[in-house]
Amino acid sequence: MTLATGLTLMGLPMPGLTQTAPADKPTDLSNTASFSYSASGVKVDARTNQIVQPLIDPFGLITGCNGELLADYRGFTVGMYDTDATGLQLGALLPLTPTEFPDIPNNGIPRGNLPNGQNANPYSVQNDGRYSFLFDEGKGQLTVGKNFMIVVNPPKGSPYAQRRIRITIVSRVGNVISYDATAVDGRALNLTTGEQALSGTIRVNNAEQTGLSLAVLTFGIGTCDAQDVKINKSADRASAEPGDTVVYRLSVRNLSSAAVTNLSLSDLLPKGFKYVENSTRAEISGAPAAVTARRDGQNITFDVTGILPSALSGQNQVLNLAYAAQLTPDAIRGTGQNIASVFGQRVDNLRRIQDGPALHKMRVRSGLLSDCGTIIGRVFVDKNFDGEQQPGEPGVPNAVVILDDGNRITTDKDGLYSVMNVLSGQRTGVLDALSVPGFTLAPNNLVRERNSQSRLVNLAPGGLVRMNFAVTPAAKEEKPCNCK
Repeated sequence: MTLATGLTLMGLPMPGLTQTAPADKPTDLSNTASFSYSASGVKVDARTNQIVQPLIDPFGLITGCNGELLADYRGFTVGMYDTDATGLQLGALLPLTPTEFPDIPNNGIPRGNLPNGQNANPYSVQNDGRYSFLFDEGKGQLTVGKNFMIVVNPPKGSPYAQRRIRITIVSRVGNVISYDATAVDGRALNLTTGEQALSGTIRVNNAEQTGLSLAVLTFGIGTCDAQDVKINKSADRASAEPGDTVVYRLSVRNLSSAAVTNLSLSDLLPKGFKYVENSTRAEISGAPAAVTARRDGQNITFDVTGILPSALSGQNQVLNLAYAAQLTPDAIRGTGQNIASVFGQRVDNLRRIQDGPALHKMRVRSGLLSDCGTIIGRVFVDKNFDGEQQPGEPGVPNAVVILDDGNRITTDKDGLYSVMNVLSGQRTGVLDALSVPGFTLAPNNLVRERNSQSRLVNLAPGGLVRMNFAVTPAAKEEKPCNCK
């Protein structure tokens, strides 16, 4: 739904003014005051000159997304509010001067304009979708810098969204008033361009024939609703462990009055969850639909071919998509929560729509060995003291590395060793100096922390870490000389 609204800014009457203008003329309010006095025994009756003040006639129309009238406007209200100092929050209802229509002459109540003949605020919209207000220039309601807020409230329990549009009087030169209209609810004022702010000018000398056009303000049904489409995410189980395969289901429901096409779903998988290639299946209204999956890291994008029927079509307006993901040991380190969103386009006005994120969290169990990891390493002769084995730097066989849990690992003929199923966390290893006779720990000129006989590593669940030890031949002691 859209809100197309127009405003003509003139002035509203002071209390007690009368109206003489016919219905097809600009509305002017005239005000006079009578008085009498006695001087030297002579009674004088007189009246002041007539003061004429014009009315301001904002009028507008609530329509659907394509400018069509709604089938039923019952329950819609439109109100004019002051704003706070920021111009973003609602203040009190704007105090409008009461009017009447048709006019009763000489009763002190000015004639109003249809459809809001009594100048009620807020105004209950009738079935023609139109509304109008009259502003009082004498109350400062046309002062440059003045902010108003137009608030359109849908019926209670309806799917329509409230609209809030700020009108700012930016300048006035004679009878020409310049204004800015800004949507403060984040929705576009113009569905074609997507603009959220518009500017214009109006004249104050023709209240019933001049309108302040706010173009198209999105308001209501379908993609212009409070919610255009709705995405939900579920899985075939509440918990899983590394090695398991889970099936996720994405369900998208079209809530709009128009069909939706160019559907694209995005799902950000948790850490340690791996998308199973060629596992995606989709259906629209119960019929199979073509779908392609694109993977970028943990983000999976599904492009669905087909048209999702509107909520008014009487068909099943639901897209179901399912795919599989496998848990790796790294899933234990993640949150188990993934985030899904949907994007599409209305077929009637080609406006882009979206919903999300839809969150789903799966409890990840550790499993039997999924908390464990693997430590690999080597003991080698470091000739250039950089801590890394280079070509020509041989390994040291039969060297012993002692882990913090008491396990002892012996290197092979190339100085290599490995140990599996090590509990994750911070693990420490120490090179047994007695297992490498003739060698001592090699100094490291690049990493100071490696100038130690022990190594500290952080082993992730299901992870792999390296723990190397560099040695160098020990200097031989010279025998004392028994020279005479």
